[in-house]
Amino acid sequence: MKKMAVVGAGTMGNGIAHVFAQGGWDVTLIDVAQPQLDNALAVIKKNMDRQVKKELLTEADRDAALGRIATETELDKAAGAELVVEAATEAADLKFQLFEKLNEITAADTILASNTSSISITEIAGHTDRPDKVIGMHFMNPVPMMKLVEIIRGLGTSDETTAKVTEISSSLSKTPVEVNDYPGFVANRILMPMINEAVYCVMEGVATPESVDTVMKLGMAHPMGPLALADLIGLDVCLAILEVLHSGLGDSKYRPCPLLRNMVAAGRLGRKTGQGFYEYN
Repeated sequence: MKKMAVVGAGTMGNGIAHVFAQGGWDVTLIDVAQPQLDNALAVIKKNMDRQVKKELLTEADRDAALGRIATETELDKAAGAELVVEAATEAADLKFQLFEKLNEITAADTILASNTSSISITEIAGHTDRPDKVIGMHFMNPVPMMKLVEIIRGLGTSDETTAKVTEISSSLSKTPVEVNDYPGFVANRILMPMINEAVYCVMEGVATPESVDTVMKLGMAHPMGPLALADLIGLDVCLAILEVLHSGLGDSKYRPCPLLRNMVAAGRLGRKTGQGFYEYN
């Protein structure tokens, strides 16, 4: 297997395309408009250039990897892929529509993976006629740097598919960890309540964002404070994940903080909009 497609050229999608191309795969990166694709390629090249400067990648290997990435604006171009990784916006209805279409256009033995951070793989698989070949591949941001990939088994995911995707993840120099299909999986079920509580601390006047993050970095040895991390992830994404946790598990401890809702409503989504808990140029 050396031919794959990534659906969605945003932060996660371009990172996934990066690591697969660097791993020797022919990658088709798909998004709805060419400007997004052009921006994704620019980001990938910039990140690979950084790897070259750090002597983690040779110039020849960088050029070869970039040459393995093709961009397309039509989902039908995923038809020839042996593996498809969906990395679209964290919205259930959108993912269901994409998987219905991917189920139609790809070969019956193509593995369909989702990079979803919280949405049920079992439910996504229910929109295909191949639940045994639907699986979660939850990469961490930034994808080229972070080693973890959560491998999420839906109720119908086969042992064969799980083993193959685990093998692929390892071949990309990632560390795959198999988890079962419950809201938020493991990473976000633990992380998002911490971020949510940090937002409550700010809303209730317990401390400033800077103080909250400093406590967690210096007191708990976190490399990044929870509010700076929320800005990096995207406050809209954090809110969407918390809503999945709240509705899926029915526990009030997952109720999104009102301040988080207000910031998302105001368009203050973090790094991608230039303002969240911090300001960015």
